[in-house]
Amino acid sequence: YGGMGLDFSYSIAVAEELGSIRCGGIPMAIGVQAGMTTPALTRFGSDELKKQFLVPTIAGDFVACLGISEAGAGSDVANIKTTAVKKGDEYVINGGKMWTTSGCQADWMCLLANTSEGPPHQNKSLICLPMNLPGIHVAKKIDKLGMRSSDTAQIFFEDVRVPRKNLIGEEGKGFPYQMLQFQEERLWGVATVLTPLETVIRETIDYTRQRKVFGQPVLHNQAVHFRLAELATEVELLRSLLSRTVGLYVEGNDVTKFASMAKLKAGRLAREVTDSCLQFWGGMGFTSEVLVSRFYRDLRLMSIGGGTDETMLSIICKHMEILPSK
Repeated sequence: YGGMGLDFSYSIAVAEELGSIRCGGIPMAIGVQAGMTTPALTRFGSDELKKQFLVPTIAGDFVACLGISEAGAGSDVANIKTTAVKKGDEYVINGGKMWTTSGCQADWMCLLANTSEGPPHQNKSLICLPMNLPGIHVAKKIDKLGMRSSDTAQIFFEDVRVPRKNLIGEEGKGFPYQMLQFQEERLWGVATVLTPLETVIRETIDYTRQRKVFGQPVLHNQAVHFRLAELATEVELLRSLLSRTVGLYVEGNDVTKFASMAKLKAGRLAREVTDSCLQFWGGMGFTSEVLVSRFYRDLRLMSIGGGTDETMLSIICKHMEILPSK
């Protein structure tokens, strides 16, 4: 279908390299295209669907978006309310999606919707939804704290008709399909923060070496250089966890626990590194003229998007059997 047929470790290598871009929005938008909207279609979609949606997406002719989150269902995916009701050879879609990355410009959406009245983990399906159909309303482009180069949309559906052949895989399997997509999304996100965090630490070292306070470089204060050494160590530990997780994933193992741990650590470390380094930049760090302030805003999303820190902790607890199963 136009791809190179490489395993997932190559996607992670690309994601890490994209971290060299001096903002968070572009790597995230590429990640939506390459590793968040397309894995389920690649694994479970029909040949016809792949030719219609996957081929132009791989070629870069189509922009894709992921329709999962709603105003009342962010990390709680099982609670989504959007419906796709069967009528003849079509689904009729009603509802809406929120915080949809690339939603203002997308050609199609990988949509998660309720296709039956069954249990919440068994009544959902993924559907390839062209975004030029009647009844699709892009309500607004959301103004965000960071990731400003990546558009985020609020979208409503009003009696949108889409062919039933646009169903990805089996009806009712949308929830587990999406959980698989989340694993790759989370690992991609971890990979994209490694280089930015290293860059922020390196640039902070350079700045504090030349910035003098009370007659000596800021860097010469033990509190400063010890802290930077500690943060650099944490980034290397995160890199090792990512490498182990990706290796296990490529071998076909369930990496839900490790992917959740890596996502949790990446989100918290992104906050810790950027906050600590911004402090060492002093007043200059509070301006828009330096990279640390941009990453302070952009990387804050790591603890929220793709599953909050609290959701990651719940998943980890479940896999460690810390809490009784419901």
